[in-house]
Amino acid sequence: MKKLKKLLALALALTTVFAFAGCQNEAVENNAGGEEAPAADFKVGVIHIGDPADGSGYSFAHDQGIVAMQAELGLEDSQIVRKNNIADGDAVASRTAIEECIEEGCKIIFGTSWGYMDTMEELAAEYPDVIFSHGTGYKSNDTNFNNYFGRIYQARYLAGIAAGMKTQSNKIGYVAAMGSENSEVTGGVNAFAMGIKSVNPDAVVYVKVTNSWFDPTAEQQAAEALLSMGCDVIGQHCDTTAPQLAAEAKGVWGCGYNSDMTKDAPKAHLTAPIWNWGVYYTKATKAAMEGTWKAENYFGGMDDGLVDISPLSENCAEGTQEAIDAVREKIKSGEFKVFQDEIKDNKGNIVCKAGEVISDADITGNMTWYFENIEVK
Repeated sequence: MKKLKKLLALALALTTVFAFAGCQNEAVENNAGGEEAPAADFKVGVIHIGDPADGSGYSFAHDQGIVAMQAELGLEDSQIVRKNNIADGDAVASRTAIEECIEEGCKIIFGTSWGYMDTMEELAAEYPDVIFSHGTGYKSNDTNFNNYFGRIYQARYLAGIAAGMKTQSNKIGYVAAMGSENSEVTGGVNAFAMGIKSVNPDAVVYVKVTNSWFDPTAEQQAAEALLSMGCDVIGQHCDTTAPQLAAEAKGVWGCGYNSDMTKDAPKAHLTAPIWNWGVYYTKATKAAMEGTWKAENYFGGMDDGLVDISPLSENCAEGTQEAIDAVREKIKSGEFKVFQDEIKDNKGNIVCKAGEVISDADITGNMTWYFENIEVK
């Protein structure tokens, strides 16, 4: 009888252990549905279009945000799964990379480039217990898929001030990843051009389109074409340092993008609109771990520290810091909106009336016109 009681007690203990383990696993697996996930078991996936090891540019900036999040939340290196050099125009490669993250146990996956959007939408429907968070773009659902971006146009306006005060030829070049049909790019170049006009109404911005988010060769060739026209400042909405290196080789100046490119082109670089992606990655991952994540789109700005410009280099014109600081404070306080009051496009049409403000939704989704001092080459 005693032996039977011991066996029954042992069986009960084992049942309790397995039940507890099952609860633990469910907490991790169900993090998209409101359950808290143990920190030691939580994994984060991130899909990069380039290689953060480049040390500058788009993927580097995103990865610095991941690093900041990891440090803030105390995650181990083994809990971060990176997939680098995943072409965002290759749906098969994108799906494979994301599914590998899922197989490795990632409970939230960040897709950092526009072209991952459709694939993440499809996979979100297939894997409801995984959170899919897509950088840029516009798609989302109401359960486990959102998008995140921000008011980088605020920082581009400030960079435009630096460019407008520095140019001597009044010809400023801009290497654009996409044409006017892409509102994300167009809103950025418009803000840059508006910042230039605010301090230099005689300057013209010449845009050269590469039709690729990441193409170092095309970016360099576009910059060189603009430089051959007499442009003495090169701005950019593209991923690499190529335009800044081309400007330095020509002995002129430039404004980079995504990260501070002064170290890459020290004789040319003025400043760069930059992203502090850790602001969002920390917020989103923490919420996912705590089971409080919601499928809400995120659009941050200068007020919450998501965007800014890099420290001005010694190449900037005298008085640039003071001019930028004055506008920055007005942007952060909400006193100044970049796209406000009467605005004309480069065809003479009034696209914003006096007293009006263009919404963020229109800036990122419906802005297919160029500002009045822009020409396309």
